[in-house]
Amino acid sequence: MSGMIEEHRWLKEKLALLPGKPGVYLMKDAEGRVIYVGKAKTLKNRVRSYFTGSHDAKTQKLVSEIRDFEYIVTDNAVEALILECNLIKQHQPPFNIMLRDDKSYPYIKITREEHPRLEIVRRMAKDGASYFGPYPNSGSAMETKRLLDRLYPLRKCRNLKKKVCLYYHIGQCLAPCEYPVDPERYEAIRKDIGRFLNGGHGEIVEELERRMHEEAEALRFERAKELRDLIQHIGRVMEKQKIVFQDQVDRDVFGFYAERGRMCVQVFFIRGGKLIERAVQIFPFYNDPLEDFGSYVAQFYFEETERPKEVYLPEGVETDVLGEWLGARVVVPKRGPKRQLVEMACENARIALQEKLALEERDLERTVGAVRELGDVLAIAAPRRIEAFDNSNLQGTDPVAAMVVFVDGQPAKKEYRKFKIKTVQGPDDYASMREVIRRRYTRVLREKLPLPDLIVVDGGRGQIGAALEVLQDELDLEIPVCGLAKDDRHRTDQLFLGDDPVPVPIDRHSQGFYLLQRIQDEVHRFAITFHRQTRGKRIMHSVLDDIPGIGEKRKRKLLQHFGSVEAIRQASVEEFRQAGIGDRLAEQILQALK
Repeated sequence: MSGMIEEHRWLKEKLALLPGKPGVYLMKDAEGRVIYVGKAKTLKNRVRSYFTGSHDAKTQKLVSEIRDFEYIVTDNAVEALILECNLIKQHQPPFNIMLRDDKSYPYIKITREEHPRLEIVRRMAKDGASYFGPYPNSGSAMETKRLLDRLYPLRKCRNLKKKVCLYYHIGQCLAPCEYPVDPERYEAIRKDIGRFLNGGHGEIVEELERRMHEEAEALRFERAKELRDLIQHIGRVMEKQKIVFQDQVDRDVFGFYAERGRMCVQVFFIRGGKLIERAVQIFPFYNDPLEDFGSYVAQFYFEETERPKEVYLPEGVETDVLGEWLGARVVVPKRGPKRQLVEMACENARIALQEKLALEERDLERTVGAVRELGDVLAIAAPRRIEAFDNSNLQGTDPVAAMVVFVDGQPAKKEYRKFKIKTVQGPDDYASMREVIRRRYTRVLREKLPLPDLIVVDGGRGQIGAALEVLQDELDLEIPVCGLAKDDRHRTDQLFLGDDPVPVPIDRHSQGFYLLQRIQDEVHRFAITFHRQTRGKRIMHSVLDDIPGIGEKRKRKLLQHFGSVEAIRQASVEEFRQAGIGDRLAEQILQALK
């Protein structure tokens, strides 16, 4: 670090001027971009710590890119916390922990309207409505809402219809569109839903079971079965809830675990004394784990209007500033069931992160191992970068080709390329391959792009020969080229390398073979998709774009209105009027299409 300071003496001078006050600092890279935002009780001590002493690998990565810094002094630590959240949201620095854009958790809302209804929202507002949740994802919220829709007859339509709909006939709506509804009835439903979601579903189940038995005794077995299914559905949806406290206080419980530069955070939502849901997030971090975890918690509540009365955090996390800002009781439990709950959140975070890391290691071994195995089979160095090509045409029309790139056994989709064949007439796959290989690697050489360790072509010796002809004879490149020939059932059957007429023996159940299959399937999919798009554009051009008076906007308008070219061909002049097309132009279109 001292070397960096000596090299940039003015940086050393800026460090000497840092004040001993609270505030926020912004680290910048060589291009002036903000790469990290942090807060400090004492700016002088915190910022200097980045440039003195030793750091672990992950912090060193951050420090190695710092070339400048700015700071903003605040009156107190709470202001620094709020400013830090704002600046992280504004700059989205790559070395900060940031919540995903969809971080806000869904709630179920009972609207405060004359005729209320249930809906799922991401934010709580002070609008007199009733909110329940949060739920960890929209799927969980939607499942619970569907259950409530079956149990309670609130209106389902956003705007009242003119007459009753199916929901009324199946007992899931009071039909305020036709029949008056007493406001007290709605208030009773609102209270029932609140009681149901806060642990009172057991009473509902008992009532449904009583009705189910009554229906069965009356030999109305179909209705009894519906009630039985509803009871089972309630059990599946509500089984996640378990009582943890008797005091009915709303709490959020945080736990985290950090390993190998990754952090997992678990949040348990306790509402009405019950653990109703949990949320999990895994992300990289580059600073002190406790400091970055504290930043995560601050961002978690930054835009939330509704906050729990209590927040429980693991040991070591500073609670005073966070509690003052949140207006909630933020504590680190020392003993008893509250401490056990935090430990359970931390343990779940540990299990989730280690499982994620283990799966990544297994996936890495499968992909990188497959690359090494393929290199051994072909007697070449492990082909870390593989580029594969495939041609696509329909009886010689709209010929195209596609290239996919695999790096260390994984698709690098940003490097995929598409080619429209320009110099070949008719269905000549060999000539098409020569054109594409020539265009691709002429550009690679001109722009000094990385060369592949292996080129894969879709086909046998003929396709390989076409590729080698360009690579070796025209471009003077020595890149291994292999081809995948298929049997009469269109299954990958043989592997050829270069101009050797003898197939390369490869175990069809090996990881190397599976890698080749994945590459072949991917490039074929990419080529076919591109060909369909190209052919579709040509067809659309030939029937619409050549009509005088039809530009891109009108073409899009016609297709949106009618749905297809065939529907346009069958339309009447009156229907064209509805699409905003005049009679004269409509007649021209119909004449051209027919």
